[in-house]
Amino acid sequence: MRLVLVGPPGAGKGTQAEFIAAHLAVPKISTGDIFRANVSQGTPLGVEAKRYMDAGQLVPDEVTINMVRDRLAEPDAGDGFLLDGFPRTVPQASALDKLLADLGTALDLVMELVVDDDEVIRRLSGRRTCRGCGKIWHVEFDPTSKENICDRCGSELFQRDDDKAETIANRLVEYAEKTAPLVDFFGAQGKLVGIDATGPVEDVTVRAIDALRSYGG
Repeated sequence: MRLVLVGPPGAGKGTQAEFIAAHLAVPKISTGDIFRANVSQGTPLGVEAKRYMDAGQLVPDEVTINMVRDRLAEPDAGDGFLLDGFPRTVPQASALDKLLADLGTALDLVMELVVDDDEVIRRLSGRRTCRGCGKIWHVEFDPTSKENICDRCGSELFQRDDDKAETIANRLVEYAEKTAPLVDFFGAQGKLVGIDATGPVEDVTVRAIDALRSYGG
């Protein structure tokens, strides 16, 4: 099965992607992993991407899409894949459709993890990171025994700027403007299924796999 996972920040895409890819026995492919691999290996695309990244600029779609093309052409993706973090925009989705057509295939399904903004803010703003060992805790879902002190190493916890409510709200606005239109794009192709992403991780996984089974996955 060839699957794309979409959803707002904090929806649990990374976690669910691991479980779903394992269930389908296909590679989980994220743009972050692709970027890191190309940059660390010093590929021509990696060198080009690093030039933009070092300048604090967004990597152009053309570079990203070429990296995705190379990754999807690898043998382990021949029988299917799960894309996490790509496409992020409608132009990228159109480019992905063309890329797959060039490879003689097409997407089977796009799964949207559905969660409202208040829940996203609750999830992300409650995260606390240890200054010592880097472990991430949560004030509500995974609290430490002593407030703001890491149970693992005893160091102080802090809230990253990315996890502050105002930053999260800005990310949600950006998601609504750039990525949410993908729902309409893939919905018009009849390839979209929405999954309630609230509640325990295990429950969300069960819903996702049940939905996949109804589509033959």
